[in-house]
Amino acid sequence: MQDSVTVQMAAPAAPIWDLISDVTDVGRFSPETYGAEWLGGATAPAVGVKFRGRVNRNGWGLKYSTVCKIIACDPGREFAFTVIGPGDTPINTWRYQLTPTESGTAVTESFELSRTLPLRVYWFLAGWTRGKTNRENMLETLHRIKKVVEEPR
Repeated sequence: MQDSVTVQMAAPAAPIWDLISDVTDVGRFSPETYGAEWLGGATAPAVGVKFRGRVNRNGWGLKYSTVCKIIACDPGREFAFTVIGPGDTPINTWRYQLTPTESGTAVTESFELSRTLPLRVYWFLAGWTRGKTNRENMLETLHRIKKVVEEPR
């Protein structure tokens, strides 16, 4: 009910983190999430801030929105948010961790589903296909970010 991918980027952590933490620009990088907006008057990321993400699930037309809450916001190091359900119940946590390396930054994107019974059943029935899609989409997201941060200026 979890997985992660890592991509090495020839760039410092700060500009990578800036792209990842600007949820309003998510559609530029994610194959499934095509937009997001800050909620509650927020204009920037911070722990506890909520935003609404717009998703085109599997790219075949099932469109919906989710409310997410930022749970980690450490510039240049980590950005994480949880998709929340009724009563602020966590459903799925998405995390980006940035680790300095000799040649730039290793960026790890991960997801972890909450271990509720309905999600365990879902993962048992469809986890193999959804896990594969998530891995492919996380890699595509990170490669799109890599392309931007490694472009000559």
